[in-house]
Amino acid sequence: MTTNTEYVRIFDTTLRDGEQSPGCSMTPQQKVVMARALAELGVDIIETGFPASSQSDREATAQIARELRETTLAVLSRCLPGDIEASARSLEGAAKPRIHVFLSTSPLHREHKLRMSKAEVIDSIGKHVALARSFVDDVEFSTEDGTRTEEDFLHEAVGVAIAAGATTINVPDTLGYTTPKEIRGLFQRLIANVPGAKDVIFSAHCHNDLGLAVANSLAAMEGGARQIECTINGIGERAGNAALEELAMALKVRNAFYNIDSRIDSRRLVPTSKLLQRLIGMPVQHNKAIVGENAFAHESGIHQHGMLRNRSTYEIMNPSDVGWPDSKMVLGRHSGRAAVGHRLRALGYTLEDEQLDQVFEQFKALCEQQRTVDDDDLERLMTGGVTGQGYRLSSMTVSDRGQRASAQVELSDPDGRKLTESALGDGPVDALFAALSAATGVRLSLESYSVHSVGLGADARGEASLSVHHEGSEYVGSGTSRDIIEASALAWLEIANRILRSRQGSTSGKSAVA
Repeated sequence: MTTNTEYVRIFDTTLRDGEQSPGCSMTPQQKVVMARALAELGVDIIETGFPASSQSDREATAQIARELRETTLAVLSRCLPGDIEASARSLEGAAKPRIHVFLSTSPLHREHKLRMSKAEVIDSIGKHVALARSFVDDVEFSTEDGTRTEEDFLHEAVGVAIAAGATTINVPDTLGYTTPKEIRGLFQRLIANVPGAKDVIFSAHCHNDLGLAVANSLAAMEGGARQIECTINGIGERAGNAALEELAMALKVRNAFYNIDSRIDSRRLVPTSKLLQRLIGMPVQHNKAIVGENAFAHESGIHQHGMLRNRSTYEIMNPSDVGWPDSKMVLGRHSGRAAVGHRLRALGYTLEDEQLDQVFEQFKALCEQQRTVDDDDLERLMTGGVTGQGYRLSSMTVSDRGQRASAQVELSDPDGRKLTESALGDGPVDALFAALSAATGVRLSLESYSVHSVGLGADARGEASLSVHHEGSEYVGSGTSRDIIEASALAWLEIANRILRSRQGSTSGKSAVA
């Protein structure tokens, strides 16, 4: 346990290491938008890219440098003169520039990647850190694959980098191989034994191959690291990096244990996470810590009952502290009578026990038809409507030939009449949703869309999940079918029918169930 009240510097590499994750590349303008959000979040250092690798990274770094004047901007560079010079050029005009130089130190990398001897590695470190220091006063040196490096050689490499002018020393767990106990001890010994170690900042950059990135980062901090390198949503190479949002909240929630603060404005965590999801088109899993849709959602009746008595029974942090509006009491098949009654009271209904028993019985029956029950569904139960009615899919045809896809749908409306509509789109799903919109008159703004398999082998089915916005509210729907396009249509219609039932319910007065 740390005994001195200090702060840890948050080095965000979403725009560099994070962007290297397959499917996560960003344009220069997208990087500028993300960099603004990171600065507002309170990140101390933003790594904007690898200038020697692409023109796009050079453009992004230059634009960000012109705009952000209070945040340190770092760029990555190999131990090559050309890389370092390109990095220096890209940072021209930056208010707080940092060149981040790295070289592999592990025996595997020396032999198979670099084909360099120990002496050659040491010589390169000294020469190139000094070159970087000739351009800027703030130089970070990273020992790539540091946690798999012989410790005596690691001490030597770090000592040479400090002597050559490095101001930050990063020891990455490049392959996500180490454990908390190992990395804590490694940092303790480096700081205690390497000449000049007390005059520089030590940093940890942990990957998540074994799911230990956050735990290892916190352990490195206990060992003396005062900079942690991480990414929003934990994106990055392979299994990703340590997730910034998890680190920030671990330090906040367990501050009495760590006694170390960060400068992160935790209320910006969810908005920043959602921004990144929109920019790269990669949603986080619903059970993702801090920023996942289910992070503060409760469906179990036992948990809901506890939450209604005292929030602290099942939550260790306040959702508003990370940017969520509130906890979510999700009503579904696992929910209990207390939660349903609580939600109905919030909607303005006062029920006797017998009346609540009747509504709860109808609620449980509805849960056999759909995964969740929202306020609109409860309103329909209370006003005597038949919740299950709505538009139903009779048939559909989707074609993806030529430059644009086309879709034709046949629906049964709530009165049983058939109607047919067709539409064009940029892909089969886009065309399908446009045809459904034309048929129902419901316009939905798609926030996220995903499909996955449910079940195994011949019994496997596809499930489509949608998150949409409509008139300022967010709706989530799902559909299951052997055909993923049909599953997508069913998910869309589930949401559309909820919206239409809500419209009908708003024209009816509230009445207690007889």
